[in-house]
Amino acid sequence: MTQRIKIADLTDFDAAPYLDNEVAIAAYLTDILDANDPALLAAALGDIARARGMSEIAKASGLTREALYKALRPDAKPRYDTIAKVCGALGVRLVAQAIHP
Repeated sequence: MTQRIKIADLTDFDAAPYLDNEVAIAAYLTDILDANDPALLAAALGDIARARGMSEIAKASGLTREALYKALRPDAKPRYDTIAKVCGALGVRLVAQAIHP
């Protein structure tokens, strides 16, 4: 007999420990951008910022640490300029790509 696992018993997944190099970060962001969900993008940038050090990213982006946490929470809808500042601080850029049918 197979044992059933309750969803409530599962731990939350944290991507931050796996985002330890630029290739992993780029692949993660590419997958997130494919989902076309602004809140998911904000949360992913938050994961990357935590992996790199939130205080360091806040300083490099010109935002306060508190504002950064607020802007990058999963239910946030950050403005484009905030996303651009965070991407610049993380050393990444978002790239447009043609969609082929």
